[in-house]
Parts: sequence; C-alpha cells; structure tokens
Amino acid sequence: MAQAMSAAQPDQTPAVQGKMPCVGVIYNPRSHRNKGQDLASDPAPHVYVAQPGARDQLPGALQELHDWGMDLLVINGGDGTVRDVLSAGHRVFGANWPAVAVLPKGKTNALTVDLDGPQGWSLQGAIDAFRNGRRIRRRPLMIYPKGQPDKAMLGFILGAGAYTLGIRAGQDAHRMGAFNSLAVGVTTAWGVLSAFIGSRSNPWRRGVQMELLLGEDRVPLTHSGKGGVARRQLLLASTLHRFPAGIKPFGSLREGLKMAVMDPVDRRTSALIPAVVMGWQPKNLAKRGFHQLATSRFELTLDDEFILDGEAYPAGSYVVEPGPDIEFVAP
Repeated sequence: MAQAMSAAQPDQTPAVQGKMPCVGVIYNPRSHRNKGQDLASDPAPHVYVAQPGARDQLPGALQELHDWGMDLLVINGGDGTVRDVLSAGHRVFGANWPAVAVLPKGKTNALTVDLDGPQGWSLQGAIDAFRNGRRIRRRPLMIYPKGQPDKAMLGFILGAGAYTLGIRAGQDAHRMGAFNSLAVGVTTAWGVLSAFIGSRSNPWRRGVQMELLLGEDRVPLTHSGKGGVARRQLLLASTLHRFPAGIKPFGSLREGLKMAVMDPVDRRTSALIPAVVMGWQPKNLAKRGFHQLATSRFELTLDDEFILDGEAYPAGSYVVEPGPDIEFVAP
C-alpha cells in the first residue's frame, strides 16, 4: 500500500565548471582500505583534512569546516563512516549541505555503488569531479526514536529481522576475506539457504514482532497472514537507486523511500526470493508474503535490533522519513 510521494528532484545536475573549491576531508584511518596514500592532491585547491579520533568529535570537526567556508566535503571511509558523518552533519548543516564526495575505503561501500563511483577513486579525483563531473541528488533515510527528532540518525540502508542476521553473517564473510558485492552475495545466499531448509524455530524463518505504519495517516502495512500477523521475517528500507551485486529488492521502484517487507513465508515462497531480489516480478507477490512499496514515511516498532548501514541499534519505536536533499559529486 504505497503512499503518495512528493515530486522528485532531478537525479543529476551539472557540476560547477572550473571552480577552485575549498575542500574539507573527514578521514577515517580505521577504514578497511585506508593507508593514507589517497590523501594526495594538487597543491592549488585549499584542502583541510580532519581525522576525528572518536564519533563524538565529528560535530566539532564538521562545524570547523562549515565555518571555514567549505565548498566540498569529502568523506574518506565506508558506509559506516558515511552514516556517522551524515548524522553529525545534520546538526551542523541542516538543509544546507555542501557538495559531498565519498571515497570508497570501507569493507562495504553501497552508496558509491549507487553513485557509480570508481573503487580506486582518489581525493584529487573527487576535486576534479567537483569542477567537471556530475552531481547526483540523494536523500538519506532519517531515523529517530518516536517523539525525539533531535536524536535523528542519517543513513542509506535500514534493515531488521533476517537482515540483522545477514549482517552478522556478512561480518563472518568479511573475516573470510569477502568484501563489497561478494560479501552481499555470500550473505544473501546463506540467508536464503537457512530460510529454505530451516524449521519455524530457525531464527532466519521465525521473524520478529514488528509493526509498520505508513504515511502521515499511519496506515498499517497489509500482512499475508502467514506465520502470525504480528511478525515479519524481513524489513529493508532505502533511498538508494542501485544496490551491490545487482540485486533489486524493491523491484522496479527506484525513486524515494522504498521498502521491501517479507512475512514469515513458507519454503516454497522462500525458494522464489533469490529470483525476486534479482528483479523477477511474479503475480500475487504480496499475497505470498513479500511486499515492495514506496512511501512518504513510516513508523517502525519492533522487539529486536535493527541495522543502519552496518551498525545495530536497540529495539523500540522509531520514525523513518527522507532526510535532507544532498548533492553527491560523481565522475
């Protein structure tokens, strides 16, 4: 049951031709691919590099960059670093963000896949793209405990239920040396196999208690009735257009805040999920227990942790809506 969406902003806008930017860099030395060599750039642009030692130092670092008059914010790290910088930056920039570039230096870099950023992108490449490349608009998810918008977090992929288990399996895949799209593939394959061969007591099939209310009118998301109407096996929400490994969890939906929700389904439906997440659209998918929709906002109440860009957050009641409109720089 999709809710009405506001008019979408153009996906891409032209860059500022020839402008010499003031560049602020948030550099995470703990990111998987960071060794320092990617900080090199031509001496002409003004570049200031901040390396906050802890998450609570990010707001101060971003405020300094803002006061300095930064044109381009470069986030040097993976999806978790992007989440932390956007969450802290929301309190600094509000709705008036500078252009943002992301150097994919983490174990997972789903945002740069969506932005078509090269794996080996450098700081100098990001500066060149600011002057001559593309601008791609994205609105991250904004998630906050119900009634506490001042505690908002920003990120791009929210998941719960089997997704939480999948992140743990993905961490195991990282330890085995699988990263990015390969890690996504390993995690997906393991989850589908567990859901297919496991019993109802298997955590991959059991699901979690979850209430989903859509839009300003707080309309309950329909349920197939399978496995108990108070439980859902999987929730995935995102504003990204493209996902790693070529998966399409939202079917043909691309714009706005999208959701994929799976009720506790039978083994026959579980066997269809690999084809569905790769884009197949069988009939009566919602009646089988798999829902794909777009909405303006939703409220989420669940009795287990949820995951935002790789990090677990506690059970409770939350509001999820689109965050600020940000221009990302791309080659």
